[in-house]
Amino acid sequence: MKKCNQNIQNICDYIDGELDGSLCEEIDKHLKECRNCRIMVDTLRQTVVLCREGRQEHLPAEIENKLNDALRRKWEKKFKK
Repeated sequence: MKKCNQNIQNICDYIDGELDGSLCEEIDKHLKECRNCRIMVDTLRQTVVLCREGRQEHLPAEIENKLNDALRRKWEKKFKK
């Protein structure tokens, strides 16, 4: 678990290909051994691709307003004490 936490701190740079080679190799080795981290990295990679290549969808105004209101209430409940 400690190894997982160390790798998670570098995961964005790993996915973007911006890590030092030795650190990349260390993460690659860990991913071969750790199914949970491998799933997390694969999911994050897919999310990045969808965000980069996906098209923006517009919601009907009524649904957008309801969603924004719900998110606002959750935010206020969480951060206003």
